[in-house]
Amino acid sequence: MSRRRWLWVAALVVVVAGAVVVAERAGVERSAPQVAGTAKYQCAMHPQIVSDRPGVCPICQMKLQRVDEPAAHAVGEEPTVPGHAPFTLSTERQQLIGVTTGTIERRDLTQVIRTAGKVAYDPELYQTIVEYREALGAKRRIGASDAADVRRGADAIVRAAALRLRQRGLSAEQLDAIARDGGDPTSLILPGKTTWVYAQVYEYELDRVHAGQTADITGPSAPGRSYTGKVVAIDPILNATTRTARARILVATPDAGLRPEAFVDATIAVPLGRVLAIPDGAVLDTGEHRIAFVVEGDGRFEPRSVTLGRDADGYTEVLDGLSEGEKVVTSANFLIDSESRFRAALATFGTHGH
Repeated sequence: MSRRRWLWVAALVVVVAGAVVVAERAGVERSAPQVAGTAKYQCAMHPQIVSDRPGVCPICQMKLQRVDEPAAHAVGEEPTVPGHAPFTLSTERQQLIGVTTGTIERRDLTQVIRTAGKVAYDPELYQTIVEYREALGAKRRIGASDAADVRRGADAIVRAAALRLRQRGLSAEQLDAIARDGGDPTSLILPGKTTWVYAQVYEYELDRVHAGQTADITGPSAPGRSYTGKVVAIDPILNATTRTARARILVATPDAGLRPEAFVDATIAVPLGRVLAIPDGAVLDTGEHRIAFVVEGDGRFEPRSVTLGRDADGYTEVLDGLSEGEKVVTSANFLIDSESRFRAALATFGTHGH
């Protein structure tokens, strides 16, 4: 047999032997999790480091902590959160990774909407209000005229002026007020003791802003000063470019410190009432699910999918998934999440081994 042929045979033997060794090791690794009660050892700081015997982490040299494999799910039973499993951690390990908890409670929450605006200088609206007042006066003077055409003409002028005001953002209540006492629209062009502020409210926040709410107004043109106003109306038509609607805020300015067209900041406080709330830091958003880890007795952690509502004051409203009085993880969530995923993977591997 030639020297070249001998070399080919030797190489083939080495490859076959290597394949056998790899296959044997793979078989052992696949079958190991099936043994009931088998212990695993894991690094608290590097959850990906797992061993079937005690030792130290090759990355940080910390002692590996023993973890018991989770029981496999019963046939047809699905975990609360896909890809996650409940598990237990000792008190020492919780302290090591910095786990803290908070309680699900009912709280009085107030959401703060911050937006930009400017002091109104609106001569067109001023003129439209004047025309509407004049149309109302002409209609009253005509009264019960015998000339039907005259009455219809007066009514048409009033309706047209009212429509222009509605298109410019005035509410039906404001039209009624103008009809009752006339009002003084001068502050739309020459602010004095009161002025109007137009604040831009984004579309997704509009359902939270209502007439009668209080707004705080500050601006660079009046440093160190703030003014209190009241939301009077919200424009019924959205700006197609900015996706905002104007909130019309009537502001008391005793010092006449706000000038027309000046930029301002408006802060509107929106009470949400007393709601079940979770601390913001307790929620982990995976993109598909919002997860909170509920802490039960004896150091047991349960992943829970939650449905959330509005957020305010560092808390978020809980709509479903949690109950009052339950404790949830508020820090080290990513490490807890890694542990939960690891346990779920172990359970799946143990069930579908071989």
